[in-house]
Amino acid sequence: MYTGNPGHLKSFNYLGFHRYSLTFCTYQRQPLFVREPAVALVLLQISRAAVEQRFAVIAYCFMPDHLHLLVEGQAEASDGKGFLTRAKQYSGHAYSKQFQGRLWQRYGFEHVLRDEEFTLAVARYILNNPIRAGLVRNVGDYPFVGSLGYDLGDLLDAIRSG
Repeated sequence: MYTGNPGHLKSFNYLGFHRYSLTFCTYQRQPLFVREPAVALVLLQISRAAVEQRFAVIAYCFMPDHLHLLVEGQAEASDGKGFLTRAKQYSGHAYSKQFQGRLWQRYGFEHVLRDEEFTLAVARYILNNPIRAGLVRNVGDYPFVGSLGYDLGDLLDAIRSG
């Protein structure tokens, strides 16, 4: 699957306390997220963008050829477009520098989440990706899934009870 240009919502300003479900695919869907060094490098750059744009990374899952993120703005000035741009730019540059290759397809998928219940459903979807793909039987056995703001066990408990 290659992503075209889905564009941003025209009547939405992307500023503030919004939650987003994001998916970024690797360049030509190459399995680049199968080893810890690449995942750690990209996660560090995602974290850098999140701090700069004042976003919490509620959940993430690095599948071999794509990345799922559930993020939430933490301030009125949190800029969703800024986060998207910087997360891909920082991680793509760092990856290219260390591994001499292109990381991302040009476009990704974004969904603005509207309520708490849907947010839990998206977190569940993201965290269960490795199980659906047949990579593991339990989420806790997959090394490239987690949160930058919550304990993984607590997050899993929340999505099970939600």
